[in-house]
Amino acid sequence: MLIGEFRHTIDTKNRVSLPAKFRKEMGKKVYVTRGLDNCLSVYTEKSWKVILSKLEGLSISKASERGFNRFMLSGATEVDVDGNGRILVPEYLKEFANIEKKVVWTGAGDRAEMWAEGVWDSYLSAKQEDPEAMAENLEGII
Repeated sequence: MLIGEFRHTIDTKNRVSLPAKFRKEMGKKVYVTRGLDNCLSVYTEKSWKVILSKLEGLSISKASERGFNRFMLSGATEVDVDGNGRILVPEYLKEFANIEKKVVWTGAGDRAEMWAEGVWDSYLSAKQEDPEAMAENLEGII
């Protein structure tokens, strides 16, 4: 399970280190795609197969399902993890997530998320203002 928050820097060649706590679980190959809330979702090979299966089950006759399928799959790329635990982030994904130099990795259970530092800080600040309101809509979770 991928959990935690880690701050890293993306280098001039668009490489960024996976957090050391994520490396063993994520393996030597990951799948990076557009995520929700302007982050990038980074999946292990196993979790990507589960997502892919679900996406393939979406209806092509429903515009919202067709659109979400396109959103996820057109942005997806298979990325090798190098010997130093780094991945190469394609420019189009950096632009989508507004990533410049500083990134925040967050664990999200079956996937990791990569955020532009400022975007994450703003998102988290807004969510921390009223966690009780979020919890109210998730009865039985906690």
